[in-house]
Parts: sequence; structure tokens; C-alpha cells
Amino acid sequence: MPSSHRLDDRAPVFVISVAAELSGMHPQTLRQYDRLGLVIPQRTRGRGRRYSTRDITRLQEIQTLSQEQGINLAGIKRILELQDEVTALEDQLDTVRESLERMTPAQRRVFSADRDGEISALRRGERPRRRSTGSAVVVWRPTRRP
Repeated sequence: MPSSHRLDDRAPVFVISVAAELSGMHPQTLRQYDRLGLVIPQRTRGRGRRYSTRDITRLQEIQTLSQEQGINLAGIKRILELQDEVTALEDQLDTVRESLERMTPAQRRVFSADRDGEISALRRGERPRRRSTGSAVVVWRPTRRP
């Protein structure tokens, strides 16, 4: 296969019976995990489940956490949610790093805005100066209606 062709690990290609066999689980277990939101496969027009390679890997991870680590399904769900969040944050950080690498030094300048919206440029590592706050006192008196 040419190097320009990569298999997409998110492509929904496996029917439930194949996914169950690849993950070493019973199809009913996969249905239960779908209901619980642990692994949510893609759906066909006829509502059939289609699992990706990534889904199979996740099913195997769930099995390891459950059987070898003794973690209950609620705990597993939380672990998976946190892993997904970390992955999303890592992807976001990579995007920011790539953007920074493409910037010129002038584009990398740091700016600060104070409470009043005053914007000032800062040097790298410099902290914004605190301005003295005004000492104005505002008195409010409700108006009386006749």
C-alpha cells in the first residue's frame, strides 16, 4: 500500500459481531456499553452499529480496567471522559504551538489590558504595572416619587 494512504482509525467499518469478537466481548456487552455511553459506535441508516478500530481499542481498555483493575463502569466512564479531555487539550496546545511557530517575533508580542480596557504592549517576561486606583467616591440617593 502506498505511504500516501493511511487507514483512518475512526472509520466505522465493523459490525457488532465482528467488533465483539475483536474485543473479546459478547455483543450484548457492547450494546450495554453503548447505552451507558462508554463506547458509542456510529449508526447506519437502518440504526445498525458500526465500530471503528479506535472503538475496538477503547473496548479492550474498558475490559482491562474492569477485569484487571477492578474499576466499576461509572469509574471507567469518568476515566475515559478525563482521557478524552486531556487528548482534546493536548490537540489544542499543539495547534497553539504550531501557530506560534509560524509567527514572526513582532507577531509574538504580548499585550495586557487593565480593568478600564487600557491596552499596553509588554516585553517577554514583563508584568503589567499596577496603576493607582482613583479615590473617587460616588454617592447614590434614590429619588422619591410623589
